[in-house]
Amino acid sequence: MAEIVPYAIWAVLIVTGASVVTIALFGIRSLSWGNADTLTIVLTMIPIAIVGILGLIMGNWADAAVLGSLIGLVLATGALLMSSVRGLFS
Repeated sequence: MAEIVPYAIWAVLIVTGASVVTIALFGIRSLSWGNADTLTIVLTMIPIAIVGILGLIMGNWADAAVLGSLIGLVLATGALLMSSVRGLFS
């Protein structure tokens, strides 16, 4: 059973990579056809950029992914808080 684990990890990495490439291609297509807002596409790519930059800086991609997830959680919480405060005063 232990000899299957490396193949399973590679399978997950390949499927994840194919998913990210597909999302990027369809995002570019939606932008070119005018179906998507540019700001939406940019905001969608921020977590990928954060993990990429942290991975290059830290050298350890697992730690970079965890730290990127935590940063994304903090940013999302801050955005929700700011949206609520803005809605409260307007």
